Amino acid sequence: MKNLLFLSGFILSMLIATGSSATTLPSALIDTQWLQANIDNVVILDIRKDTKSFNKKPVFKKNKKTNKKKLYKVGGHIPGSRLVNYKKVRSKKIINGKKVSKMLPAKKTFEQLMQNAGINNNDTVILVTKGQNNGDMTIATRFYWQMKYYGHTNMAILNGGVAAWITAGKAVKTSSNKIKKGNWTSARENKDILATSNDVAKAVASKSQLIDARSISQYLGTWKKSYVYAKGHIPGAKVYPTELLTAPKAPANFLSVKQLTALHKTMGINTDAAAITYCNSGHLATGSWFVMSELMGNKKVKMYDGSMHQWTLEKRPVTSMSME
Repeated sequence: MKNLLFLSGFILSMLIATGSSATTLPSALIDTQWLQANIDNVVILDIRKDTKSFNKKPVFKKNKKTNKKKLYKVGGHIPGSRLVNYKKVRSKKIINGKKVSKMLPAKKTFEQLMQNAGINNNDTVILVTKGQNNGDMTIATRFYWQMKYYGHTNMAILNGGVAAWITAGKAVKTSSNKIKKGNWTSARENKDILATSNDVAKAVASKSQLIDARSISQYLGTWKKSYVYAKGHIPGAKVYPTELLTAPKAPANFLSVKQLTALHKTMGINTDAAAITYCNSGHLATGSWFVMSELMGNKKVKMYDGSMHQWTLEKRPVTSMSME
């Protein structure tokens, strides 16, 4: 009898331990249909800046010609979602005596964030954003990149975010969920996906592939962000505006890999070659990294975390269009 009880307990513990980790992800990018079918076997992290919208109802507007309702503002969340404030996802760092903002947080800080979101090491995690525009989707890719850097690999992004969920006619909730603290810890630091200023300087010297994910106006130097200290781009970089990655309106779905490959080729980018992506602060650049690394399968792509903020703070060289 004791042996039978022990065996039953062992089997039960194994089933609990393998719970969400047994879920097989079809891709790094999943759709609403897959999520609905597997929603009980995954953990959903909803990452957004506008945290108040997590508990608000979505807003619709009626088309006067067709009389059909169309999503105007994303509100609410997918049932079971756990809210993560994007404003707390990145940290400041002192690098060579300079204070650099919007950087990858320290391991202990990121572990605490994940634990407070109720994440365990064996969880299959689905990352969700509002999905209302391109910037929302790169919030998801930034968090994905950070998770991968710290060793979590069993995760995917919901294409189009909550906007896609609502547009597909699926219900959202507005009440918050109670979260039990998780036990997530970093398995390792995956430095293969991180580029430093020195890595970028070497790429400039060797004329290796650098990809600027910002708008063409910022690339050319007609304007810049306030926390970037010089106009223009890193010498030799090719521009691939992140707006080309997704649809411009809600739901901001990523284009197909076939379409993205064609667009990269048109912009003079070799999707099979080694590359470093960058932007102003390491946010938009994760979208380009995600597409090339996780969707196209090019594992020779790194993301420059400090991007133009750090590059210009360190007074490294830039190229800009002559306005004379």
